[in-house]
Amino acid sequence: MNIRKMALFCIMLVFGVALVAGGAQAAVIVSEGKVVKLSYVLTVDGKVVDKSKKGQPLVVKIGEHQVIPGFEQGLMGMKVGQEKSFTVPPKEGYGEINPKAIITIPRSRLPKDVKITPGMTLYGQGADGRPFPVKVVKVNKDTAVVDLNNPMAGKTLHFDVQVLDIK
Repeated sequence: MNIRKMALFCIMLVFGVALVAGGAQAAVIVSEGKVVKLSYVLTVDGKVVDKSKKGQPLVVKIGEHQVIPGFEQGLMGMKVGQEKSFTVPPKEGYGEINPKAIITIPRSRLPKDVKITPGMTLYGQGADGRPFPVKVVKVNKDTAVVDLNNPMAGKTLHFDVQVLDIK
């Protein structure tokens, strides 16, 4: 091999290595510990029930239990700019409906200044101080039946997501 061909071969070899190294750097994917910015639309029973607002992406640190397990799993391996649709079953979402979470309480424990009707959502306060939704199932003279299950319990969740950034 003459000097000219050898020099060209060396340049191509160096350039090829630079491309491979650059390509590896560009292939950041969603994985444990990464902070991911994304836009999403959540559909349940064919209806959009939640979505990120334009210009206000959802930011999630993977592995920190900030979102339901099935959502995190659906994001794994995605790259910046990638769009994906996936379904999360109840077990990997908000769980199945727990019949023991449907309870009867005295009406005296409900707000007195609000007309309580079946189907309405009230808010209780958890031991940690955070509010949680309580759905009124039935109202009797002295009691009310309320459902403490998460409103998304027992639901299959359909997500359309786009990864905007990964750090």
